[in-house]
Amino acid sequence: MPGPLNGVRVLDISTVLAGPLASSLLAEFGAEVIKVEQPGTGDPARSYPPLDDGVSAGWAVIGRNKSSVTVDLHRQEAAALVGRLVATADVVVTNFRPATLRRFGIDFDDLVVHRPDLVMVHVSAYGRTGPYADRPGFARVAEAFAGLTHRTGFPDGPPVFAGYPVADGVTGIYAAFAAMLALRQRDLTGEPQLADIGLYEPLLRMMEDFIVDYGATGTVRDRQGNENPHISPNNLYRTRDGRWLALPASTEQMWRRLISAMDAPDLAAYDSMTARIEHRAEIEGRVSAFVASQDLLPLTELLNAAGVACGPVNTAADICADPHVRARGSVIEVTDTHDGRTRLVQGSAGRFSGFRQTTDRSAPRLGEHTRSVLKGLGVTEETIDILADRGVI
Repeated sequence: MPGPLNGVRVLDISTVLAGPLASSLLAEFGAEVIKVEQPGTGDPARSYPPLDDGVSAGWAVIGRNKSSVTVDLHRQEAAALVGRLVATADVVVTNFRPATLRRFGIDFDDLVVHRPDLVMVHVSAYGRTGPYADRPGFARVAEAFAGLTHRTGFPDGPPVFAGYPVADGVTGIYAAFAAMLALRQRDLTGEPQLADIGLYEPLLRMMEDFIVDYGATGTVRDRQGNENPHISPNNLYRTRDGRWLALPASTEQMWRRLISAMDAPDLAAYDSMTARIEHRAEIEGRVSAFVASQDLLPLTELLNAAGVACGPVNTAADICADPHVRARGSVIEVTDTHDGRTRLVQGSAGRFSGFRQTTDRSAPRLGEHTRSVLKGLGVTEETIDILADRGVI
C-alpha cells in the first residue's frame, strides 16, 4: 500500500539526528529519500557506539528507508552534481550552517536554479537570521539556550541534561511537519519554499508555560525536580518493591478518582488545583506514602481500574517485553538485507486507516546507491569512474 508521500523525492544533505530524523519520517510515509554522505566516512552517526560490525547499532533506525550517495561537498565539482540531484527532487533537507551552504554553493538560491519549485527545509543551530546565525550548535546547546536545561534537575542541584538529546527529536519532527507545510504551499502557489528552523525554536515552542509565566509574574521559574509548578500531585513515586510510578493528577476528575482509590476522603477538602499547590507538601507526602505501601503491578491495576492515569518508569528491557508495545508495533524486529541479522528497532509512531508506514527497508551501506542514482540522472559510467578517481564521489 503506497504511503501518502509516494512520488515525493527528498534529498537529505544533513548529518547526525535532527535533519536525518526529518527525512526518515518522510521516508516512513512513502517518500523516496536519497542521503548525500561524505565519501569514506559518511554520516558521523554511523560511528556512534555501540558498533555492530563497525557500524553504529543506531544506524538501523537513523538510516532506514534511504538510499546512500557519496559526494564530497568540499570539491569544486560537487555543487554541479548536487544540482543534478536537486533537479529531480521535491524537497531538500539540510542542517549545515548558512555560511557553509554558501561556501559549498548549495544554498537555497543556488539550488532553485536547478528546481524552480524546490522546497528546502534548513535546520541550523540558531536559524538563518539574527546575530547568532552562523554559530555552531548541537542539541545540548539548543536545550540549554531554549531554557529546558535550566528547568531540568532538582532545586538543590545543578541543571541537568535530559536523558536524550530532546532538541534533535523535537526539531526533527517539527522539520518533517515544516516540509509538509512547505509542500502544501508550493502545490498551491507553484513557488519555491524555504523553511528556516533554528534547532532551539521547536523546543522553546513546546515549553508552553515557560515564557508566559515569566511574562505574567516577572519571576523566573527554577528547577523543581519531578514536581510540576502548576499541578499537584504530579511526581514520580517509589513503590514497595523498589519500582517507580509516574502519577500526575492533572485534572479535578483525576484527583477525585485518585483520592477514592486511596480511600482518603479527607483530601477532598483540597478541591482546586490552587489549594493543592498551596498544600503541596502534605499532598505529595500522602500520595508518596500510599504508593510506598504497595507493589507496582497490583497498584497500577488498582489505579487503572479506578480510571487514574499512571504508569511505570520503564527501562529499555521493560519496553521491549511489554505486550502493549509489541501489539502496537512500537518496537519491531527487522531483518537486515545486507547481513541477514534480526534487530530490535523502534517502529513508526501512530496508526492510520488509509495507509501504512514503511519501516523494514534496511539502512544503506555507505555509498551503496551512488552509481545507480547517478546513472538514473543520465551520468555516464565513464563520468562516474572519473568522479570516483578524483574523490568527488
